[in-house]
Amino acid sequence: DLQRTAQVILQMQAEVIGLQEVDNHVEGDGDDLKRLQSLTGMEVIAGPTMQRETGDYGNALLTRLPVMKIERYDISVKRREPRGLLIVHLDWHGERLQVAVTHLGLRPGERRRQVHQLLEYLAKKGRPPLVLMGDLNEWLLWGRPLRWLHRHFGNSCSPATFPSGWPLLRLDHILVDPPHRIINRSVYNSPLSKIASDHLPLMGIFIS
Repeated sequence: DLQRTAQVILQMQAEVIGLQEVDNHVEGDGDDLKRLQSLTGMEVIAGPTMQRETGDYGNALLTRLPVMKIERYDISVKRREPRGLLIVHLDWHGERLQVAVTHLGLRPGERRRQVHQLLEYLAKKGRPPLVLMGDLNEWLLWGRPLRWLHRHFGNSCSPATFPSGWPLLRLDHILVDPPHRIINRSVYNSPLSKIASDHLPLMGIFIS
């Protein structure tokens, strides 16, 4: 429900929001992302991974910060659901900040290949501070994809977010390079957020 999703986003009062599994329906008066932009007052950047008759599907980023640059990468694996990496460069109170949004695959081998690709894009020289947000679909804390990501972003432990009614699995993560610039990872757990999605929202505070 678009109104309900917008209400949860407004309650969180975040400057940047990353969304996955965005089923963006296009109708005569516009599409869901345009309506979400109107409902929240935030700029919406789409990161579609699939085109459908009714619209597109994929990731999205919402922000209250000025947008400087947008990058979109395909990290799909053959014969699996298409996946993408959306990187948006933002002006964070006078500092250039990159925020990346992604949603990794369901199979272990698929995630391993995608993390290799993801780290290749994120490790380019001269990149400013980076926040990576997404559903990494990695429920094994000792799995290779998370170990590789922790080498780059430092060890971190996100709280469980899935399923929203009784969270048991740590599928969603916010990772920051350099790692000391994030504090207080927490779950936004409210009566509305429990029914707005099958994942609870994960929040983090980025600091100077």
